[in-house]
Formats: sequence, C-alpha cells, structure tokens
Amino acid sequence: MKLSHSVSGALRTFSYFMASGTHYYLEDIDYLSLYGENPSEVEMAYAIFANVLEFDAQGEVTNEDHATLRATQYIRHFLDRSYQVEPPFAGWETALH
Repeated sequence: MKLSHSVSGALRTFSYFMASGTHYYLEDIDYLSLYGENPSEVEMAYAIFANVLEFDAQGEVTNEDHATLRATQYIRHFLDRSYQVEPPFAGWETALH
C-alpha cells in the first residue's frame, strides 16, 4: 500500500517549512543550524510528526496541524529550554521506529 496523496502532501509541506527555515510555528527561532549540528533533534521532530499524524480510512489526513504543532514544540523546547511543552510528550509520540 502506498501513502495517500494527503499523507505525502502533509509530509512534503512539513519538510518544506522545516528545511526553509520559515515554519510559522517557529517564527523568530533560528532552527536551521540543527540540520548540521544536531541532526538527531531533526530526526526526533520528524518522528513526532509521523507518530502523531492520523488519517482516515480513505487516507485523508485528519490532524496535520496538530502533528505539526507537536513536532515544532519539540524543536522550540530544544532551542529554548524556558519554553514548556503542553501537554508533555507521551512515550508513543517520541518513539523511534
């Protein structure tokens, strides 16, 4: 089974904004340096995005904004320890498969 266009589109959109340094949830936060200096933090953000992303029986994404928010909260907290993630991440959200 292939990913639906909805799922691949959500992944593509998330990737674009993460790689361009223009993600709206990370406005005014310089996170592009993570790609060269802390790639495991980028890996975790993608894992969170993928773990949280949900789609229906037709393959249509149902919570893209929430998956994006959770992934960017991880990056924001990593770069600004005063930022508190609410609610805290559950183990299933940060699992590396």
